[in-house]
Formats: sequence, C-alpha cells, structure tokens
Amino acid sequence: MLRRLYDWTLSLAGRPSAPYALALVSFSESSFFPVPPDIMLVPMMLARPDKAWSYALICTVASVLGGILGYFIGLGLYDSIGAWLFQLYGLTEGAETFRHAYAEYGHWVILLKGLTPIPYKLVTITSGFAGYHLGWFIVLSILTRGARFCLVALLMSKFGPRIKSIIDNNFNLVAALAIAAFIGGFVAFRYLF
Repeated sequence: MLRRLYDWTLSLAGRPSAPYALALVSFSESSFFPVPPDIMLVPMMLARPDKAWSYALICTVASVLGGILGYFIGLGLYDSIGAWLFQLYGLTEGAETFRHAYAEYGHWVILLKGLTPIPYKLVTITSGFAGYHLGWFIVLSILTRGARFCLVALLMSKFGPRIKSIIDNNFNLVAALAIAAFIGGFVAFRYLF
C-alpha cells in the first residue's frame, strides 16, 4: 500500500495540481491532519528536483498558515477542538506539562520542535493554548519550518538520485523507518513533556 502511495506521489509531481495538493497537506498537517507533508514532499522532489526549492517554499508558507490555524484552535477552542485532538492522540497529560514549559522555554520549544519528528500541530495548538505571543510564534515558525523544508530540498537537490535509488531498492526498510520516526514523535511528546 505504501509503495503504491509513493509511486502515485511520484506521478503526481508532473501534474499542474501537485503544488496545490502539497500546500493542502502542509497546511492541514500543521493544525489537525496526522500525516506529515514529507509523504508528498520527498517523492515530489525526487520526481522534479528542479522544483525542490519551490516545493520547500510552498511547504513553508502553507505550514506556517496552517500553524496559525492550529494556534487559534489552541487559543480559542482548546476546551472543545484542541482538547479533542490531544485526546485523540492520547497526549492530554503531556499537553499540560508542555503548556507550563512555555513560561520558561517558549522560544526554544517552538524552534526545536519544529525541526523534529514531533508533530508540529501539537506545537501550534499548545502555543495558542499557552497564550504564547502570536508575533513571535509566526516568526519562529517561519524560521523552523523554513529550515526544515529547505534542509529536505538541499538533500534532495544534492543527493536526489542516490536517495531515490536507496528508497527504490530498500522501500520496506525506508517506510518502516519513516513510520517509526512518525510514531516516535508522538511518543517523545508524550513522555518528554
């Protein structure tokens, strides 16, 4: 199933709608959708390395805009939607500790968590829930998400053919590692905060 998704995403890269689909996934992932944009971003960059940097920019802008939605979910709707999302992911206990960490480490929390496999939506919702300064949240989100997606673009533009060969030849292992990193992000959030 994952192999078909990978192949489909490679074929999607040539379509005119590809950047819109990527933007939608990036926006959604920052506020409520559980799947990271890398699922689309990496195959699209592999299929179209000439567009790696524009795909990184699309992901950055859409992710920050989605992050602002996540922030407002946390700020105004935590008791209903925000709490439901944290409960859905089994992270309600970690959310309270994370909220208190903002009093002392808010800038660092956003910078570090935006670069890790810890789902960014948890950072955005908790930033709103904690009442973190919106302006700083946006600036730090641009920095961290931009750095994250530009790093992927740099790797794909420099080592794309080699990475594609590794993925094609070891797809099951690569998929298992990606799933482990995804699940590990949720586990890390739950137990570190």
